[in-house]
Amino acid sequence: MISSLLSFTTRFLIGALPRWQASQPQNRQRIYFANHTSHLDTLAIWSSLPAELRKTTRPVAARDYWDKAGARRHIATQGLNVVFISRDKQSGDPLAPLYEALENGDSLIIFPEGTRHFLPLPAPFKSGLYYLSQKFKTVELIPVYLDNTRRCLPKGSLIPVPLACTVTYGAALEAIENEGKAAFLQRAREAVIALAPTEITMD
Repeated sequence: MISSLLSFTTRFLIGALPRWQASQPQNRQRIYFANHTSHLDTLAIWSSLPAELRKTTRPVAARDYWDKAGARRHIATQGLNVVFISRDKQSGDPLAPLYEALENGDSLIIFPEGTRHFLPLPAPFKSGLYYLSQKFKTVELIPVYLDNTRRCLPKGSLIPVPLACTVTYGAALEAIENEGKAAFLQRAREAVIALAPTEITMD
């Protein structure tokens, strides 16, 4: 019930219109990786997926922000089935909860920048996506570009602005044998950038 309400509300407020380019929504285990400019990003991607895929697709979110008493935690746990990660370097391997989710057959939504950046193009990616790709070689990596979410919920705002937001999905990232971490992360970032509107990439 909560999941359906979240999806309906998100689509009503910001559209979260899916655009599939060179890939299609399929019942396959995937890691969707996207640019991150707004607290709406998680809801936008998740809501743009078909209902059947939402059941097995779990957003990854920072424990220190989402796992708190109140509505925020209720949405994360009961509505989105979030995989929490800790940004505290003293708490062990931060990717361990993601490994567990993938081993259980779930798909994930992640933001490889690690935190929000309020520019239209993503900042350099952190290493987590690389390690996930190495450990789970059969899981598809799908780049996603979110357009307009930074305008729908500007920094410091609590109420979304009703603007149309699009969620563009690209082709699965192909594996390259013996590719190093830096080259992989740059290629993954470029796959997200390639999905951005032309007027953004030309600036």
